[in-house]
Amino acid sequence: MARFSFTALAGIGRSFADRGRHASADFRENLLPHHRVAPGVVSALPAKEVTLVALRLKHLIEAAVPCELKQTQITRPHSEIITRQVVLLAREAGGSEYGAAVVFCLIVCLRWFKRQAILELYDADLNNLRAEACQVIAKQLIEMEEDQDYLFSEILLKRYSIIRNGQESSPVSVVERAIDLHATRIIGSSGFQKCIGALWKGWVCQDLHDPMKFTHYHDVANKSFWAHFDHDRIRAPRYQNMFQVFVSFLFLILYTISVNTVNARGDIDIEEGILYILTASFILDELVKFWKVGRYYIGFWNVFNMTLYTLLTVSFALRMIALSHPLNSDGRKDWNMFSYNFLAFVAPMIWSRMLLYLDSIRFFGAMLVVLKVMMLESVIFFALLVVVILGFLQGFIGLDAADNFRDDTYFVLSAMGKAILQSPEFEGFDNFGHPFGLILYYLFTFIVMVILLNILIALYGQAYSDITENATDEYLALFAHKTLQFVRAPDENVFLPPYNLIETFFLILPFEWWLTKAQYARLNDWVMRILYSPFMLCIAWLESHEARKVSANRARGEADDDSTEEWEELANELDMETSGWDKRVVDTVPDVEEDKCCQLVRELQKEVKELREMVEKKKDVNGFAEEEEEEEEEDED
Repeated sequence: MARFSFTALAGIGRSFADRGRHASADFRENLLPHHRVAPGVVSALPAKEVTLVALRLKHLIEAAVPCELKQTQITRPHSEIITRQVVLLAREAGGSEYGAAVVFCLIVCLRWFKRQAILELYDADLNNLRAEACQVIAKQLIEMEEDQDYLFSEILLKRYSIIRNGQESSPVSVVERAIDLHATRIIGSSGFQKCIGALWKGWVCQDLHDPMKFTHYHDVANKSFWAHFDHDRIRAPRYQNMFQVFVSFLFLILYTISVNTVNARGDIDIEEGILYILTASFILDELVKFWKVGRYYIGFWNVFNMTLYTLLTVSFALRMIALSHPLNSDGRKDWNMFSYNFLAFVAPMIWSRMLLYLDSIRFFGAMLVVLKVMMLESVIFFALLVVVILGFLQGFIGLDAADNFRDDTYFVLSAMGKAILQSPEFEGFDNFGHPFGLILYYLFTFIVMVILLNILIALYGQAYSDITENATDEYLALFAHKTLQFVRAPDENVFLPPYNLIETFFLILPFEWWLTKAQYARLNDWVMRILYSPFMLCIAWLESHEARKVSANRARGEADDDSTEEWEELANELDMETSGWDKRVVDTVPDVEEDKCCQLVRELQKEVKELREMVEKKKDVNGFAEEEEEEEEEDED
């Protein structure tokens, strides 16, 4: 009989979660649709040629990983499987004409192998290993590219298509596809993160006229304050995030004031009114995004937020009902109290909502990743729990109805709930279908508290250990996903909540339907300048301060985001080669690219070769001497 293993069960849960994530990524091209992409827009390179490059890489990886190996043999530095020669050959798969699409094709192969692992479970480990090899090669290719502009514009941000079901797929970039597939190894590469950093700061942004291209912000090194006083800079993800954090703190402050200043008359004061207006703007923002994206937009935080906004809406509706009653009447007091109960009930959700906007901070981001994985791991536990609850509940209800009277249903539900919360109560089951009721409750308590809850603890422990072992890459993936949400499909006019209410009711409804496109654009520009002017002052001050640092880096010939550290201040005054220190270091430091045993074997092989040459040379000398002696003897004869 096979032994039950919590680790194996955790692995099953993770495999189902991974399959769901990758399966959804197969059908979801974009988190937000590119509403400006015209139907005739095609891939930057011919989709057929890109697919052929992907097939060449697939053949290479299948040959490099022909059988199941340990994952460390693939992922460790200086791997004997994914050697430098293999990486260089992979780079040549696209030739000189389609070389920019090689990294994209490796991600396509990654998706193919993940898909094949789901379809062919008997070879799932091998295909998952090949998918990991795709990530290793792609990461090395990204880090090998020295031209940062070429890396950003051609490799990472250029959108390509492949042939799928006889048709071209929607164009998508390496950044988008890697984040969709949760390719943490690729996302964690240095070049990828530099690209994400440029997108986050707004130094690289999507062209509003041609969404297939990304352009550089030309005033990065401009020290002028007014050059950065531009409402278009609000499109940068970090400024949108800063504005959302500010509004969220304002939302929290208004809620705290409202819930702690109860109006006995039932009137709505200024703080509470602004709170409900902000709630309406958040609801509108969620509905618009859901309308754009569809059902794939629904996630944990979306459901959480909509639940919070629904409860606040109920509180507002109850307040309106209270105001409909006469002043100082009992009905007004009761409805007003009911409204405040709803308002106080959502306090934990209001504070928990702040975590959604603080995930750009590493500590909160890592914890959110852990919570997300734990929620996924909980699926298998709750599936088992629901089946067990239904089975025992039917048994308890059957015992309750045995005497033709069903009067203990609430008692049964309460007792089962307390058992799930590890506070069982056995009193009352002595006379409940004796002796079957007490036996059933003992069994239910044992299964829930001893077996199922320990399974949940094991799943949570396994999930926590998995994330903490790869916490850095997981956080970088979360940050990249957050950045891409702002970049992928930017609105023509960025009206963040609560300004989206102004856009909807004071611009779109009264003006958009009759103004020309140019007139409506100018109207939006003026409105955005007025609304964002205080925030634009902060942006202009920050960017003009950063411009001094950027211009200094460019004067030294360094990257824009480079910073001089202590160990770099006097680095130019020391010549390692001239002083001979570099040669001494090379002669002293061991070669880490090869194992010590391999190095000794190579040295022995070299010595054997030299010895063989000496022996052969000696044989040649002796043979020549023997020939001379034979010739002398023949001459004497």
